Amino acid sequence: MITPTITVDRLYDDLSRSLEHLETNKPALEASRKIVDAALEDGNAYYGINTGFGILANKRIGDEDLSKLQKNLLLSHAVGVGDPIPVEISRLMLQLKLHTLGLGYSGISVETFERLQYFARHDLIPVIPSRGSLGASGDLAPLAHMTIPLIGHGSFWDDERKDSVPAEKVLQQHNLKPIDLQPKDGLALINGTQLMSAYGAWVLERCNHLLKMADLIAAMSLEGLQGSIQPFDERVHKIRPHQGQLEVAENIRSLLIKSEILESHRHCGKVQDPYCLRCVPQVHGATRDALRYCKQVIETEINSVNDNPLVFENGDIISGGNFHGQPLALAMDHAAIALSELGNISERRIYLLLEGHDGLPALLMQETGINSGFMIPQYTAASLVSENKILSHPASVDSIPSSLGQEDHVSMGSISALKLLQVFEHVETILAIELLSASQALDFRKPLKPGKGVDRAHEYFRSVIPHLEEDRFMRDEIDQSLDLLRDPEIIKQVESTCQTLN
Repeated sequence: MITPTITVDRLYDDLSRSLEHLETNKPALEASRKIVDAALEDGNAYYGINTGFGILANKRIGDEDLSKLQKNLLLSHAVGVGDPIPVEISRLMLQLKLHTLGLGYSGISVETFERLQYFARHDLIPVIPSRGSLGASGDLAPLAHMTIPLIGHGSFWDDERKDSVPAEKVLQQHNLKPIDLQPKDGLALINGTQLMSAYGAWVLERCNHLLKMADLIAAMSLEGLQGSIQPFDERVHKIRPHQGQLEVAENIRSLLIKSEILESHRHCGKVQDPYCLRCVPQVHGATRDALRYCKQVIETEINSVNDNPLVFENGDIISGGNFHGQPLALAMDHAAIALSELGNISERRIYLLLEGHDGLPALLMQETGINSGFMIPQYTAASLVSENKILSHPASVDSIPSSLGQEDHVSMGSISALKLLQVFEHVETILAIELLSASQALDFRKPLKPGKGVDRAHEYFRSVIPHLEEDRFMRDEIDQSLDLLRDPEIIKQVESTCQTLN
């Protein structure tokens, strides 16, 4: 039996079905485990089962020390440092580990697997330091921290997800004792790419909404700046038919239907808009296509077995390199670059909104001098854009040999993962600042109405955040704008007035 396939678009529903299905997949786990037990009787050496690890693979371990070998593996590898991984991603790591172990190629003992299942079912989320993985022999240090509570070490998050609680105390509260790891258990637990794939899946799932919001906000800025709809003509994009470009152009056309603002300047004589307006389909679309590729890589990974050694149905135990994070590292570096460009072009539209063109007041406020208007939010956006340029340097081009040269090429994919989340959050904030600025610009176009989709978004936004007449504490409003940007309701409101957005 195979557990259900997990997709990024339906990440949490699919994971829920997978974790429920694991009950019926126990025969595959038991069969895999019997192969490991049989191997221990044949007198041969099997990596990590009755040998040391890494450079110590040539050291044979006696039968009496096999359990201690696995325990020491978790203890020695739990050396992560830095701020903890966000709780949501730690939970996802645990669920993805269960999913891949449940495929039945890891040879983990049923007792250890069921204890890990217990953690997931009772939402016992281990505290996992964010730094320490090279993304090569899997995410060794983070996964050691995730699984070391099995043997009574490490810590869990408390119920409020604010502080850590020693694992020993939590186990006692649940009437559980630390388990004795069996041969191969520790290796199955820490070999894997669950930190990298959890970060990648978590970000890319949220990109489904962010991409729609980026198009919506760009359409709001276009209307606020009295930009031209001609560059979005379907004929233009059909003769350069990149999928993302076609999708974005269609979104913009849909959002601008029945725009009074467009009609008011249809024959104004303006020949071309700046690239940040005219090339929205090409830039946003390229980001979409890049993320589409990245999503494919992540989905392949989270439905794969990335343990070592692998246990096959015919009794073979094969040592390989499925734990190496290179596919993920390259994909997440690509995703960070693509998202960074979404923020880059957004900041250019923010700047354009402030310049005072086409009837808009400079800095989007009538009385300036005593008021700075929207001058400084653009500074914030520019700062985040600049930081994203640094974060977009690919981690995957680096490698440092480890384990005395045995592990001589590493992916650094964990760094790609951590950077990706930072870039994503920065882009959210940049777009939130553009949303705030574009809404202010649209106020100055009244009584003319923008397209139906843009108009509904503007009304919804203004129901929460009022027009800015003079300087006030805008940090709160940036946070409110960010909350609105993240809320699926704004897209639901927009799609109720026009077609469903791509």
